[in-house]
Amino acid sequence: MSLIKKLALKLKKNEGEVSRFLLSAPRKYKVYTIPKRTSGHRVIAQPSKELKEYQRKFLELQQLPIHDSAMAYRAGLSIKQNAIAHKNNSYLLKLDLENFFNSISNILFWIVWESTLPLPSDQDKDTLEKLLFWCPSKTTGGSLVLSIGAPSSPLVSNFFMYQFDCIISKQCLDSGIVYTRYADDLTFSTNKKDILFELPLLVTETLSNLFGNSIRINRKKTKFSSKAHNRHVTGVTISNDKKLSLGRERKRYIKHLVHQVQLKKLSGEDRQYLRGLLAFANYIEPTFIQSLKKKYSVELIAHIVEGSDG
Repeated sequence: MSLIKKLALKLKKNEGEVSRFLLSAPRKYKVYTIPKRTSGHRVIAQPSKELKEYQRKFLELQQLPIHDSAMAYRAGLSIKQNAIAHKNNSYLLKLDLENFFNSISNILFWIVWESTLPLPSDQDKDTLEKLLFWCPSKTTGGSLVLSIGAPSSPLVSNFFMYQFDCIISKQCLDSGIVYTRYADDLTFSTNKKDILFELPLLVTETLSNLFGNSIRINRKKTKFSSKAHNRHVTGVTISNDKKLSLGRERKRYIKHLVHQVQLKKLSGEDRQYLRGLLAFANYIEPTFIQSLKKKYSVELIAHIVEGSDG
C-alpha cells in the first residue's frame, strides 16, 4: 500500500486530497528566529497546523530503526535518563553538532536510507520528501532540509543518525566509555583517565565518512569535565556523590522567584515560568521542592504549582 493511501486512511481523507495538499507542503511553514543562548539566532520553521497533523500521522505509521543510544524524542526517555546514563562516571566529554536539523537535506537523507534500508518506490520517496522536508529557498525547486519546529524532524534525525550511533556505540563499548546522543548533543563518560581526548577526532572522522562535510562538530562547544569541576549533561547537573541536581545557580534563581511571589511582586507571566521551573525541579531533584516547602510554607508552593493567585 502506498504511503499516500496509508496517510489518507489515517487522516480520513481521500488520496486526491492528500496528494494535492502535499504538492506545496515544503512551503507551508512560518519562519521566524529566536536568539541562541550564547550568540546569534536560530531559524525556526513551523509547519502549518494541517501539515503538522499530516506529520504526526506519519509518526504513527513509521517503523524506522533508531539506536538505543539516541535518548531524545523517544517514549519514556528524557534529559533525566540521559544524565542518569553518565552519573557513575568521573570523566565527561560533551560534543555538539552544528546546525543539525538544517544540515539534513533530502539528498543526504536518501543516501543514508539506502545504506540502511531498501529504497521505497519513487512515489513514496516523493511523498516523504514533501511531507518531512522544508524548502527554505524562495525559488521553485530549491533544496529541502529538515526544519526545527516540525514534529516529525526529531524522529527523522534519529533515524538519520542510526549508523553513526551504531559505529560510535560499538567503539565506546569496546573502550569502557558510555555514549548517548540527545538530538545534536553527544555525551561520553568513563572512569578511565585521559581516554576521552581521542574521541573528538574519532567522531569527526565518522561524520566525514558517513556524511561528507554536511554534519560537523561545533568546536566552540566541545567540553571536557571531571569531578574536579561541575558536570552538566543536557541541562542536568551531576553531583560528586553521583546524584542528579538542578545546580546551585538554578536553585538560587528559583528561590529568588518564590520570594518575589511571597512579596506579591511577580507578574503572571513570570509565575507561569516559575511553575514550569518547579515542575522540572520536582522531576530532577524532588528533595529541593521539600526544602522550599520548609522555607516558604507548603501553602505558598502549592499556590504557585496550582496557578492560584492566593
